[in-house]
Amino acid sequence: MRSLSIQLLKLFRALFRLTRFWNLIIIGFAQYFTAYFLIGTHTYTDWRMLLLSASTMMIAAAGYIINDYYDVKIDLINKPERVVIGKGITRRYAIFFHTALSISGVAIGLLLSWQIALVNFFSAFLLWLYSNNLKRLPFVGNFSIGLLTALSILIVNLLYPPFNSFILVYALFAMGMTLVREIIKDMEDWKGDNSFGCRTLPIVWGLRKTKLFLYLLLGLFVSLVLLVNNIYVGLPIYYFLIFLFLPIGYMVAKLVRADTIRDFTKLSSLCKLILLLGIVSMALV
Repeated sequence: MRSLSIQLLKLFRALFRLTRFWNLIIIGFAQYFTAYFLIGTHTYTDWRMLLLSASTMMIAAAGYIINDYYDVKIDLINKPERVVIGKGITRRYAIFFHTALSISGVAIGLLLSWQIALVNFFSAFLLWLYSNNLKRLPFVGNFSIGLLTALSILIVNLLYPPFNSFILVYALFAMGMTLVREIIKDMEDWKGDNSFGCRTLPIVWGLRKTKLFLYLLLGLFVSLVLLVNNIYVGLPIYYFLIFLFLPIGYMVAKLVRADTIRDFTKLSSLCKLILLLGIVSMALV
């Protein structure tokens, strides 16, 4: 009996690491903030919101599992200490949990509406396609993850219509910062990716040209957020100065000087921090 308990505990710990539990909490946190502050306080106690958040977190967890499943060999080079599949959990169990979580996420979405179920199915399929193929292509894989991040915010508006311009602005913000972070992560992981024939931007263009592309991307992203704000929302400029211009300006300054794996790891964490800052700023809208 004790042996079984120990095995179950090890399995639970492996799943905890494999599914990036704290990232899942951030996803749920972002959706609840979106609903509560941008739609209305009544959403806080709505059971539909709980189901929506649970289904999104299940789809995301399944995506993390299948990504690690396909990337075991690459991760043994890039991040050997983080490898779980083959150590804490077998490949067979990894596929089982991926499939179970994906199906459960789509099924729960169907309880809410066929449109939400369709978005969940599309998200699960795109996460599988990303892990199997797209992440090894320049920019396409990065854009896929950025799009899915935006969908995790926009889907809240699908549950609570009509169209909400504030949610659109935040979805664009989340998409832009995620896209930048994914490219920076490719710069961090270029060594292992290159060993297995991946064609990410840092491998195809090199670090210098990829940095120039990121500067351009950040400029376009900030311009797009401001344009949508001017057309639909009308938030005051100081709001963007605090929550957008200053953090991104600091990140660009760090990016200019970055040239080691450690530098890019710190920049990746900074992108996540800026995303969290953006989520928290919903409370001030």
